[in-house]
Amino acid sequence: MELWDVYDENRKLTGKTHERGVPLGPGEYHIIADVWTVNQRSEILLTRRHPDKPYGLLWECTGGSVLTGENSVEGALRELSEEVGIHASKDELHLIHSICLKERFVDTYITRQNVNLADLKLQAEEVVDAKFVVFDELMEMWRQGIVVPKSRFLLYKDKIENFIRPS
Repeated sequence: MELWDVYDENRKLTGKTHERGVPLGPGEYHIIADVWTVNQRSEILLTRRHPDKPYGLLWECTGGSVLTGENSVEGALRELSEEVGIHASKDELHLIHSICLKERFVDTYITRQNVNLADLKLQAEEVVDAKFVVFDELMEMWRQGIVVPKSRFLLYKDKIENFIRPS
């Protein structure tokens, strides 16, 4: 059973916890943390969702729900470790976007890690494949509709590109 802390519309803890899979009540929110990982060659890590999950077999960045007792950064670091076996530090995560959608706050981070495909340890129930792509490939995959269709991606894609190709 996965438990989340419940927040109000101002992102303040309410003192309540919530069980995943049960609808949140009116005015209740939880936090999602996403992480885009860039390697030493300025390639972006994409993982392929398990076929039994919503948007099965589509590509995405690493991420998931922040658990009870964690803050956004801690949740992002845990997801990186659990889903792909990358052990980063909080100083290596850079917040590039934060948004409130329906019943959740979504924080999106980016990190640069010295990692190759051979270094990854995929969490079988979450991730069935992984690959590194250059930014232009990511954008083409988005256009083809094979990346999880999170419209917020369009709000921060330029920050990913700037992280990879600083001006």
